[in-house]
Amino acid sequence: MPENWMLPRIFPIGGILFDFLFVLIAIPIEAYVLHKRLKFDKKTSTFYAISINLFSSVIGWIIFFVTEPMLPIQVKSELINYMLFNNFKSANTQTLIILIASIIFFATFIMKFFILRVLLISLSEPVAKKEEEPQTSQRRRWRTFSSAKLQSSNLVITTLIANSLSYSAITIILLFRSK
Repeated sequence: MPENWMLPRIFPIGGILFDFLFVLIAIPIEAYVLHKRLKFDKKTSTFYAISINLFSSVIGWIIFFVTEPMLPIQVKSELINYMLFNNFKSANTQTLIILIASIIFFATFIMKFFILRVLLISLSEPVAKKEEEPQTSQRRRWRTFSSAKLQSSNLVITTLIANSLSYSAITIILLFRSK
């Protein structure tokens, strides 16, 4: 752990603006997938897409600013060179970027799934529950459990599809940017 634990003095404004552009691209794509796959209305799917993208973006930047001081000097140099000048010094960096991009993709997918799950649970919970719940049979409980399990897997697949499509669009933009 570094002894001088401080926030960086220079913020990567270009990176933050590109992240803002990526969020603006990801929101309509993911809202469309949520609308089509989970049968939300357009307003609700847009709300969930905005929420999961903004929360995951903020969490991602917090993780970046916490881990950046702990990186080795060579990796910091490559990161700064890419953020400021859009090129790499070393040829080995592309392998590292592919590995890090894969980790970021799956971490973002997991974050978005849990954020969406928390939003769905917290926003659909009734405020006042009935005091007396009727006895349910074992068969009915099993059906409810199976239905919840199916809905959970549908939510995972939908989140994976939405994240994959938005990351594909972002990758295409990054390819155009590099040329």
